[in-house]
Amino acid sequence: MKLTMPRFDSARVLVVGDLMLDRYWHGGTSRISPEAPVPVVKVEQNEDRPGGAANVALNIQALGAASDLVGIVGQDDAAAALKTQLSSAGVNCCFCNSDGEPTITKLRVISRHQQLLRLDFEEAFKSDYHQRIEEQTAGLTGNAGVMILSDYGKGTLADCQQLITIAKGSNVPVLVDPKGTDFARYAGATLLTPNLSEFEAVVGHCSSEEELVQKGQQLAEQLELKALLVTRSEQGMTLIRQGQGELHFPASAREVFDVTGAGDTVISTLAAALASGTPMDQAVALANIAAGIVVGKLGTAAISAPELRRAVSADHGAERGVVSEEQLLIALEDARAAGERIVFTNGCFDILHAGHVGYLEEARAQGDRLVLAINSDESVSRLKGPGRPINPEDRRKTVLAGLEAVDWVLSFSEDTPERLLEQVRPEVLVKGGDYSVDQVVGGDFVASYGGEVKVLAFVDNCSTTRIVEKIQSQD
Repeated sequence: MKLTMPRFDSARVLVVGDLMLDRYWHGGTSRISPEAPVPVVKVEQNEDRPGGAANVALNIQALGAASDLVGIVGQDDAAAALKTQLSSAGVNCCFCNSDGEPTITKLRVISRHQQLLRLDFEEAFKSDYHQRIEEQTAGLTGNAGVMILSDYGKGTLADCQQLITIAKGSNVPVLVDPKGTDFARYAGATLLTPNLSEFEAVVGHCSSEEELVQKGQQLAEQLELKALLVTRSEQGMTLIRQGQGELHFPASAREVFDVTGAGDTVISTLAAALASGTPMDQAVALANIAAGIVVGKLGTAAISAPELRRAVSADHGAERGVVSEEQLLIALEDARAAGERIVFTNGCFDILHAGHVGYLEEARAQGDRLVLAINSDESVSRLKGPGRPINPEDRRKTVLAGLEAVDWVLSFSEDTPERLLEQVRPEVLVKGGDYSVDQVVGGDFVASYGGEVKVLAFVDNCSTTRIVEKIQSQD
């Protein structure tokens, strides 16, 4: 699929869940303590970041969407720090203040980009906060495009069913980042985003892709979910929807530095995209790219819309352009894993003209990715006669690769692309000119496995031969 950036500024997401303050103490380590065999850290920098559901809301704001945040905090300095940071980012904070419990705080000691120690400050919240949470949620669902339940098992979401009922009463989709093994608590939600460990803790070990999908479909049906997104670390993500085929999204991270908060980034990007009107499969693809960005950062971190936009461009552009046959087959495997339809066309494309450009744009519109195979110089000479091609193979490929409609360009040395077609096996084979479908070279092969064969007319009645003849006549 070809991704475009959503209009995040049109989206509003309601986040309900466990609020935390993540504190980081950074410093150098050069000696071992004389008191115990532990490193001594000379603290040189302190840093506070919103964590848990607060990090989800912050991620939504960073993308350019609006967020309302409901959760429980103490009446302490940590709560004040949390609200100050969130409010300055534009988050609408609707907090329930506890009478005696502290704001959940996690302190991490960092040296040389390595986490040495984590200290947690927290106490279980009383059950009498639940009604206040529900009242806050009910007052905010009317303006929300999507609601997120961000569950860290700290007690804020003790009654998920009531919150799901409130959202469904306003026709607001509910996305859940679950915790624990009692997924029945989330029955009726739109989508759950468990990681693989959480998923297998509920359904049992999955020894194959087929078993994972089968158990996922059973779980979705049992809990009346519309979809289930299993995040699988280095294996990417798998989207399972009732009544539809599964989609696998390969991991996009170049280097994993810290997975803290990656789940928050996934669900926040997914929710913001859905709230802006993006289809589910494209929203998941964006969330997958966002996760690849955030694991390259230290600690809980939000990614911005420009970061995501650059990553989307890189994701669609890194493998684009002039490729070898081997490189193409690898790129096609990735494209098909994301559910993309491959279009194939071929020709000499000696002198690029308006007819070619219009034709290639129309060819690309037949699917998601366009493979353009051009005849080598020797092949063009055999087909077109002495003096052709005008432009050598490398130049032709470079120019064609610069067209937005073209994803991959490669050359073949035979007179026809039949051998290459057997390797590519496109979903759609396109040819331009005055052919009938049964005259298209390779058409029978493509049709044999259920592919489509289409003939498109060149635009403006242009032709390279006429251009050459016109130039020659003026000499």
